[in-house]
Amino acid sequence: MISVYQLKPKFQSLLRPLVNKLFNAGVTANQVTIGACVGSLVIALVVGLLASHAWVFWLVPLWMFIRMALNAIDGMLAREFNQKSGLGAYLNELCDVIADSALFLVFAFVATVNPLLVVLVVILSLLTEYAGVMAPLVGASRRYDGPMGKSDRALAFGVISAGIAIGWLPLTWINVLLWVIAALLVYTLVNRIKQGLKEISHH
Repeated sequence: MISVYQLKPKFQSLLRPLVNKLFNAGVTANQVTIGACVGSLVIALVVGLLASHAWVFWLVPLWMFIRMALNAIDGMLAREFNQKSGLGAYLNELCDVIADSALFLVFAFVATVNPLLVVLVVILSLLTEYAGVMAPLVGASRRYDGPMGKSDRALAFGVISAGIAIGWLPLTWINVLLWVIAALLVYTLVNRIKQGLKEISHH
């Protein structure tokens, strides 16, 4: 199954000059990680408070793109400038799920959207990431398998947000799309477990 995650190397090469500048300015990977999380919480709060105004949903795809860049930058600073740390690993995983949960929960404030469906998607997203993080506990590598990984969820919610902002997406369709995302998350959860077990069986 293809995932947006597989496009990461090309994205990173575009960001490399900026990463070098940030390193020279004394910016650390952990600072970028925390900054991306705080930014996500602020955007989620603003969109949640103004959810009755369709235009505010433009902030979600715009921020998702910026956050994707920040996530790539913190990883490159950690790997390429010897900033890897235990704290960094914790921050990387925890800040991502906190930011994702906040940004997704905003959709519960959209008229006609079933809040329980939004909560279901958030819980399944958490379980999917947990399955990915658990892989090393059984001797496999951290699993990022799709079809509904972190980057794929960002893309899906970014597209839904743009649809709301433009007015092209009938709000009654969002519940259907959330069911589709939930189903793909269940598939992703099972896929990550299967691929993790497959990896250790080949060792």
